[in-house]
Amino acid sequence: MAYQTSARAASPQSRWSRMHQLSVETYTETRANGSVNAFFTLVAGPGTHWFKYNGVWLQVKRDRNDRAVNPATGRPWETVTLTTLSQYRNIFPKLLLEARDLALTAQEGRLLIYTHWHSEWRAFGPPRLKRPLSSVVLDDGVSERIETDVKHFLERKQWYAKRGVPWRRGYLLHGPPGSGKSSYIQALAGTLGYDIYLMNLSLRGLADDKLTLLLSQAPPRSIILIEDVDAAFNKRVQTSDDGYQSAVTFSGFINALDGVASSEERIVFMTTNHLDRLDPALIRPGRVDVLQLIGDASPSQARRLFCQFYSEPDVEGEVSTEYAEELEKLGSVIEALVATKRSNGETISMAALQGHFIKHALPKDALNAMEELFPRTTV
Repeated sequence: MAYQTSARAASPQSRWSRMHQLSVETYTETRANGSVNAFFTLVAGPGTHWFKYNGVWLQVKRDRNDRAVNPATGRPWETVTLTTLSQYRNIFPKLLLEARDLALTAQEGRLLIYTHWHSEWRAFGPPRLKRPLSSVVLDDGVSERIETDVKHFLERKQWYAKRGVPWRRGYLLHGPPGSGKSSYIQALAGTLGYDIYLMNLSLRGLADDKLTLLLSQAPPRSIILIEDVDAAFNKRVQTSDDGYQSAVTFSGFINALDGVASSEERIVFMTTNHLDRLDPALIRPGRVDVLQLIGDASPSQARRLFCQFYSEPDVEGEVSTEYAEELEKLGSVIEALVATKRSNGETISMAALQGHFIKHALPKDALNAMEELFPRTTV
């Protein structure tokens, strides 16, 4: 922390000249398609360094214990020692307060996602910018319905306690791929100021006992996200190429969700593309309290996404009346087109619609090319 503070006052060249040893901190992010992205920063490594803060020279010494690992981060424990002359000792509270504020500022407006490794939770990649809930366009009233239910649940802690009811709530969003289920959950977490704990039930080495431990260790003010829950108990899907099969049993999973060891003050979101494949025991009230369809683009969704995508605010953040009216007219045409296609059994996912709008910079171009989203069927 002190090193980051000193970097604001010293030039890069003078700063590096006082560093005896540099280290590289690396973060990796593994995406759903298997691709990996890596991020790295240069920091003051283990050893002794000097820096100047508010005109006072300080010594910072990093001692790392490679034999002990912090279970929360997976990194070795270390001790950071700050030293200065006795007459300047009053500078430490100010330095630490500024370092704390800098750390909090770095997390402000950002969403943290955690994944499990063995029986521990670890941060998954760097913090991500929070996505406004309004940026995820769902069908009329769906977003408001879920958000209202979540906030109502969070306000009723004493109500649950007085009646001896476990204070937890489960949501299952179901619908075709690309409908916005995961995007909405991430946006909702950002709106609530919650972090997401992403759980993969098919991960190698995860068994019923570790699953129960992980759910009990999830901290308050967190959303546990279990995606594609139907695949976890599908023998064909959960078996890898080398013959490995998930060790999590269905009974172990539902006991972890609502058993005596499960934690409270917890929100669980599950997603599935195939509601019909789920056992009725999983979606009963108490495990799944809110069951919500997130389907392909409805006519009004298509119109709202179109208008949201092509709104061009001026320097004052406002959209001209003339342009807004023109955009609404074009959006109404798209709404009518999607409605006609839908009546003929042709649907389009929100992901495909968004990709179409990204491809076409101008709203009229997007409208004129809408037919390419609906492949012609031949008899």
